[in-house]
Amino acid sequence: MQKVCVIGGSRYFGKLLVERLQAAGHQVTVINRGSTPPPAGVEHLVVDRDDEAALTAALGHRTFDVIVDQVCYTPVQAAVAARAFAGRTRRYVMTSTIEVYDPATAALPAVPPGTPVPEASVDPATWLAVMDLPWHDAAYLEAHYAEGKRQAEAVFTRNGRFAFASVRSAHVLGGGAQEFTGRLAHYARRITRGEEITVHAKPLPTVFIHYAELADLLMWAAVTGDFTGPVNACSDGPLDVRDLAAIVAAQTGREPVYRTVAGGEEVSAFSFDRHYAMSNARAKDLGFSFSRATDWLPGAVAEVLDASATPTA
Repeated sequence: MQKVCVIGGSRYFGKLLVERLQAAGHQVTVINRGSTPPPAGVEHLVVDRDDEAALTAALGHRTFDVIVDQVCYTPVQAAVAARAFAGRTRRYVMTSTIEVYDPATAALPAVPPGTPVPEASVDPATWLAVMDLPWHDAAYLEAHYAEGKRQAEAVFTRNGRFAFASVRSAHVLGGGAQEFTGRLAHYARRITRGEEITVHAKPLPTVFIHYAELADLLMWAAVTGDFTGPVNACSDGPLDVRDLAAIVAAQTGREPVYRTVAGGEEVSAFSFDRHYAMSNARAKDLGFSFSRATDWLPGAVAEVLDASATPTA
């Protein structure tokens, strides 16, 4: 049994992570702002993680074997957490994102299309963290999501007060109505209705992960793994937007209708004109086994279709 603190963990794969940690016999504490209570038997600390004084007071004399931070988006949040949890944990795992590799958001080393992007392409030990940018502004944060994650990783990496690992998640799908981004539902809806899907002329592949597989990987990284640094989390088998649409089409019985757009125009989610599909080789070398995306995507599409067909009260 380990003492695990999850920051966030109120929905989707974070909620599933909490449930699986508890089922495995770990002592779990959840920190959030109180909008959603954790399962019975899980300690709940209601506090705003951005309020350092309140967070420190809420923690009291608690210590943990590991922290899993699901909701760190900026270097300022990382710095607050690094101070608040100094001396309270031996290990800290942050959920990061494939978007850190997006070449449209930073000057990154070029990776030839078809070559899976390794963790070394974005080294948090050398990344600059700038605290006085307007990270508190929601619009700025949304526009600089990838950079916020890169800089948060950088702050934790240089912190030195605990072992730090980041899990860079691929695009997360599955779970039907739980999938709050609505991206898979978007494809199911448009293909079912015969509506256009806007795509690039030559869309490049990306990578995906099922929400339950991501929960499993985060649990592995937290309570089993002893590695540090970033690790990529994605199912085997890159897919481009047409591959994804074909899987949806097979479940709906309708053929996709595509409209090709020029560069710079708005396109449907997962149509990319730039390459940053991740490599999962490091996680495999460390002992984690991945599924193939094409094995679980049909079931995920079926869940979305079932959810859309279920009447709401």
